[in-house]
Amino acid sequence: MHQNIHTFLIYIKGKRIPFKPQKIVAKMILPIFFMFSFLLSSSSCNALDFCVADLKTPQGLAGYSCKKLELVTVDDFVFSGLHAGNTSNLIKAAVTPAFTAQFPGVNGLGISIARLDLAVGGVVPMHTHPDSSEIIVVIQGIIDAGFVSSANKVYFKTLKTGDIMVFPQGLLHFQINAGTTPALAYVSFSSPSPGVQILDFALFGNDLPSNIIEETTFLDDAQVKKLKGVLGGTG
Repeated sequence: MHQNIHTFLIYIKGKRIPFKPQKIVAKMILPIFFMFSFLLSSSSCNALDFCVADLKTPQGLAGYSCKKLELVTVDDFVFSGLHAGNTSNLIKAAVTPAFTAQFPGVNGLGISIARLDLAVGGVVPMHTHPDSSEIIVVIQGIIDAGFVSSANKVYFKTLKTGDIMVFPQGLLHFQINAGTTPALAYVSFSSPSPGVQILDFALFGNDLPSNIIEETTFLDDAQVKKLKGVLGGTG
């Protein structure tokens, strides 16, 4: 009887057992492939220690291009601008950012920070950060803070000095000075350029026709026009 050239006979306790090495090799290929894929991905994930933003280049979806290494200095990794902001405005609040545009060293690192000043009666209206989660730590004063989940459940808390709260990425959230003295907090983000969209300004601070806003918010014409007048909208 002819045997396949890739089949061998081995004897176990006097019995002839076909042995096909190509099947053994085939079963080994997949684990070996995954092992090498893992090693290759692991070796390339830290190709750069950092990517200090070259602010002279356009900002793309992935951030700024990297500054040439010979031009990077220690000052790119230090920011000294988190000073008190001017709260003499409509919302009596000020956010002083240390994002990529102000702090090039955070480019590509997935982190950034900002200072939040709230005068008495100050408020950061409902807003969202499409590209970032947020953590707030209260340094001074009392702040009412909360967010609304995609199931419309509200998570709300009065925060005091030393308290920390997290706001998940993309969810509407707010902060209000609930005390009788100015409040101060520092806010950390999971993106070097978190972006922001404030709901009130998105609705009433542009030229979206009033009748569209009335139909989508159930507000009457007088209310819409009043809010547009306050927030600088037209139409």
